Amino acid sequence: MSDKKQVEQITSMEEDFAQWYTDVVKKADLIDYTSVKGCMVFKPAGYAIWELIQKQMDERFKQCGVENVYLPMFIPESLLEKEKDHVEGFAPEVAWVTHGGLQPLQERMCVRPTSETLFCDFYKNEVHSYRDLPKVYNQWCSVVRWEKETRPFLRSREFLWQEGHTIHATFEEAEERTIQMLNLYADFCEQVLAIPVVKGRKTDKEKFAGAEATYTIEALMHDGKALQSGTSHNFGNGFAKAFDIQFTDKDNTLKYPYQTSWGTTTRLIGAIIMVHGDDNGLVLPPKVAPVQVVIVPIRQQQEGVLEKAEEIKSELAKAGIRVKIDDTDKSPGWKFAEAEMRGIPVRIEIGPKDIEAGKAVLARRDSGEKTECALDGIAEKVAGLLDTIQSDMLEKARARRDSQTYTAKTKEEFNQLFAEKSGFVRAMWCGDVECENEIKEKLSVTSRCMPFEQEEVSDVCVCCSRPAKKLVYWGRAY
Repeated sequence: MSDKKQVEQITSMEEDFAQWYTDVVKKADLIDYTSVKGCMVFKPAGYAIWELIQKQMDERFKQCGVENVYLPMFIPESLLEKEKDHVEGFAPEVAWVTHGGLQPLQERMCVRPTSETLFCDFYKNEVHSYRDLPKVYNQWCSVVRWEKETRPFLRSREFLWQEGHTIHATFEEAEERTIQMLNLYADFCEQVLAIPVVKGRKTDKEKFAGAEATYTIEALMHDGKALQSGTSHNFGNGFAKAFDIQFTDKDNTLKYPYQTSWGTTTRLIGAIIMVHGDDNGLVLPPKVAPVQVVIVPIRQQQEGVLEKAEEIKSELAKAGIRVKIDDTDKSPGWKFAEAEMRGIPVRIEIGPKDIEAGKAVLARRDSGEKTECALDGIAEKVAGLLDTIQSDMLEKARARRDSQTYTAKTKEEFNQLFAEKSGFVRAMWCGDVECENEIKEKLSVTSRCMPFEQEEVSDVCVCCSRPAKKLVYWGRAY
């Protein structure tokens, strides 16, 4: 296979974005398809990204008082049906277990699509007094939703996620936690994944089944489509009432507690691919790159080359950098193309002439820029370069997102923007679900969120021209 061919195997994103995405996840060796329809294998390169996301997010959770637990994956039908709106919202996607071995079950069990009902059942025995509150729990697990259309990382029948479930004495405390976790997600996306997001509240039509309020972070992909990247829900005390969870408050009266739930999933990996990737493959932000630096020895058969590569590797590893040497017998050009395909942030090229001159060549994956670097103190230089790449990737993604965010003041402008452009459109809304439905039906566009930072870009709704109540980010979404 020629070196050029290695890169040519990826369809250009301009030509066919969906095919480009599929090519990247396969060629970068992140996943494989399986005989289980709608489910995928996470290969080492894909799972390692999730491990880094999980590790860094979990650290942030623990810093704000979250404790990890694990609940069963099966939910009895009677339990699922206790909260009417909730069960209706999930019914079409539920997978049911009807037999244990050869025996039919007395009661069907659903395979967890989400765990609110189980947590309620659990809290009922845990919470008796105001002294038992709050409980701030999270679980890392997989869930099953019987999706019709699936796509690697973005939508599969079984996916990995974390789901936080908390319970509080007052509505105010629950609301504070709901917003706190949304902000944690937004900071995580920007600081770790280099993905800028818009934070806001979902409309009632788009909120989680059974929630009083749903808050979301919305990211914009390279093709101008939105991706819901994390949500946080305030349940009020609706679930507590449905499950009869009560506690004795300080004034010695029985009260219903207030609950929250919040989650992010492996679709964050899809977001990384679609925000940062290019026609040569993945571009990984250093903080979630399983390999941050690859060392490619040039003329590695010559004496001293591999030894010097090992020396550099050892120095970088001591500085806490995730590094490997590509000492396979492929050509340097093939190795460069493969490192690009896999999105490794920095490539170090070192050959006999470089060693003689006491330097190496550093190549950046994000910009393609090459610089020479003295071997003396190389670890410090590479660590600094990784930090620069991380912040440059965020700025580049933010600039693209901003350039694909438009404002419409009238219905004509709104319709024209969605006919001609792809991206977010900021426009006013009257608050009526009929207008939301009409926009979805006619333009295949949904309300993504009502941003926390509200402004009045006009005084009329872009659908019905009646007085406007809220600024909404609209878009086509995954």
